[in-house]
This record gives sequence, C-alpha cells and structure tokens, in this order.
Amino acid sequence: MSGFGDYIAARRKALKLTQKDLAPQIKKSDGTAISAQYLNDVERERRAIPTDAVLESLAEVLKIPTDVLYFLAGRTPPDIQRENIPEERILAAYGAFRRELSAAPNKKKRL
Repeated sequence: MSGFGDYIAARRKALKLTQKDLAPQIKKSDGTAISAQYLNDVERERRAIPTDAVLESLAEVLKIPTDVLYFLAGRTPPDIQRENIPEERILAAYGAFRRELSAAPNKKKRL
C-alpha cells in the first residue's frame, strides 16, 4: 500500500475528480472546506497528515474505510483510543494486528 498522499490522489483520480472538484467537499471541524492547494499539499505529502475531521471527510467523500486512512496516517482511530487499558491487552491487540498483516493473503481463516 502506498503512502497517505499517494493513496488519496489515486482514489481521487479513480473517481475522476480534480483537486478543485474534491476540495470543496472536504470539511474541517468548523464546517469550512479545505482549499485545492491544501489538498495538493496533502497529496504531495508537503503537509502533515490532516486532522481527524478532514481525514474522516476524505474517507466519506472518497468512499474509503476510515480505518484504512487512519492506518496510512499512522494514527489510532478515535473510537479505540482509551485510557487505563492494561498493558497485556495492548500487547495482545498489537500481536493480533501483526499476525493479520503478516498472514498469507489467500489463506482462509476460521472464525
């Protein structure tokens, strides 16, 4: 999988949207739209990863699961950011995550 900016650009192009088409649809936490220049900077990774509000707006408009964008952004989604989680549960969660990512892509898993 590519980096955050490359992924956003590829998805935008797959939907046949220009940066000028997409930018007004992406909202910040205050409800205002991002600029086409800001989007260009994000796609070229000249800016830091956007805020959660912008990231989630991008996911919605580009029809991308938010978890994929959080992963590419190197951040934990807000719905699983918790305090007072025992260390062993954190280690178990990351262990399961690593096992899933390293599993053979065509290997079927039992539930």
